[in-house]
Amino acid sequence: MNAPSATSPRRAIVLLSGGLDSATCLAIARDAGFDCYCLSLDYGQRHRVELEAAGRVAMALGAREHRVVRLDLAAFGGSALTDRNIDVPTAGADDGIPVTYVPARNTIMLSLALAWAEVLESRDIFVGVNAVDYSGYPDCRPEFVAAFERLANLATKAGVEGNRMTIHAPLIDLTKAEIIRQGSALGVDYGITVSCYQADEHGQACGVCDSCRLRRDGFHAAGVTDPTHYAA
Repeated sequence: MNAPSATSPRRAIVLLSGGLDSATCLAIARDAGFDCYCLSLDYGQRHRVELEAAGRVAMALGAREHRVVRLDLAAFGGSALTDRNIDVPTAGADDGIPVTYVPARNTIMLSLALAWAEVLESRDIFVGVNAVDYSGYPDCRPEFVAAFERLANLATKAGVEGNRMTIHAPLIDLTKAEIIRQGSALGVDYGITVSCYQADEHGQACGVCDSCRLRRDGFHAAGVTDPTHYAA
């Protein structure tokens, strides 16, 4: 593969789930002038319809390429998103790490993004993790992002040769309302995104899971009309 010329846009890998946050993250990367290569993970999630949303978002926001990698984390289970025997909670967030946390998911996704970045000679990876309006996941914290960036620069040919890798987490300290306002200003169509942990095959949201609650409250706080199709 030919390396990008000095005058061509820089390439960035953008992790894209198909939800509100990752769509905004892609819009931010595009607005910063990157050629965006989107990566989604089909990990056995019960809300697999989000992958269709990811395809729509990648196309709408002009991604250079969108790839879906299949890696069945349902083989391990341990999460309400990958184990049908564990119910998605609908009574609001509790203290501690919720059962919707998927063990090592962001570590795995960033590792795959890192591999593709090396092949594309990209030095930039964007991930839409958020440490403000989030569900208590340990791999959404600034400490995790900083630690993975250190790993990326220790464990890769590019890093060893002095081509520093940067993990961008532009949403890390924003509220959901701030994310929605910024994405709206950048032209994100949130009507094509899917955030619900148990969305049906048509992408209709349950309206009662933690993700739906955070999304709905975010639109209300932002003063932006919520385009989500809720079942309840």
